[in-house]
Amino acid sequence: MSLSPLPLDKSMTAVIATTTGGPDVLSVVERPVPRPLAGEVLISVTAAGVNRPDLMQRSGALPVPAGLPDILGLEVAGRIVGCGDAVDPALVGTAVMALVKAGGYATHVCARADQCLAIPTGLSLTEAAALPEGLFTIWHNLFDRGALRSGETLLIEGGASGIGTLALQLAQSVGAKVIATAGGPEKCARIVAMGACAVDYREPDQDEVIHALTGGRGVDVVLDILGGAAVNRHLAMMAPGGRHVGLSFMTGAVASVDLALLMRKGIWMTSSTMRPKPDAEKAAIARDVTRHILPLLGEGRVRPVISAVLPLARAEEAHRLLESGGNFGKIVLEMPQEA
Repeated sequence: MSLSPLPLDKSMTAVIATTTGGPDVLSVVERPVPRPLAGEVLISVTAAGVNRPDLMQRSGALPVPAGLPDILGLEVAGRIVGCGDAVDPALVGTAVMALVKAGGYATHVCARADQCLAIPTGLSLTEAAALPEGLFTIWHNLFDRGALRSGETLLIEGGASGIGTLALQLAQSVGAKVIATAGGPEKCARIVAMGACAVDYREPDQDEVIHALTGGRGVDVVLDILGGAAVNRHLAMMAPGGRHVGLSFMTGAVASVDLALLMRKGIWMTSSTMRPKPDAEKAAIARDVTRHILPLLGEGRVRPVISAVLPLARAEEAHRLLESGGNFGKIVLEMPQEA
């Protein structure tokens, strides 16, 4: 194992949920710096993204998978300061953004080397921390499973979210038309400013508005974070041969699907979640992201939308902001500077 001068017994600052509950159960703690295993790198973290699965883990709706640390956080950016076996020690000192299974809300975290991504030119480490979870999720679900193509129409539920604002840009980069829902005129105006059509989900006629925006044809792909009763609504507004992609189920994990409608339109339904995927599959997604998406970031055609940057000690505030729905884009936690 190759390490920088960082002592292996050094402690680090981290945030955990002391029990299940609201944001007030989050606590700053000291933990030992982890040792990278074979195939892993140790990252000195500059910043970490805040995601809804973090909220679900904190509340108890999404238990910590067996064998993983109780430290929250699924995406980070920083510099590699150590390498486990089977990893090139020349990587030490490299700036990366990475998908992690846990442990991102900490000044140090271990990540699979093959799930680290190079940081495109022009992005700060703080901006990069807002990207990995979204890049992996959107590539796999929208472009691989959802097969979005140029000339098609995409409906994004929750267009003001971190995933939504990133998916909006990536879809436009391949020539798709985007319709995105958001709550309230201010968020809708910001979506319009990004070049998409916006629909206020608080308005009772939102389905009719979406249908009209497609000229009555319907949408080709739906990125759905709602689940529940919204699924049949989506099927009704989809074009023949459409693809319904489930990312979350904020309004219900069980949906009663109209199979006759599904069959008549020839709609595909798919869904996946990133965290439990095998490492080999995530490594393959990382290679696709590197090939197809990172160049768009490097060219400046796609940029993370940051709603707020808060210090790690204010993780409770970050969770409250995300739960309130007051954010437009991602919330990022910056790590304290340690000696």
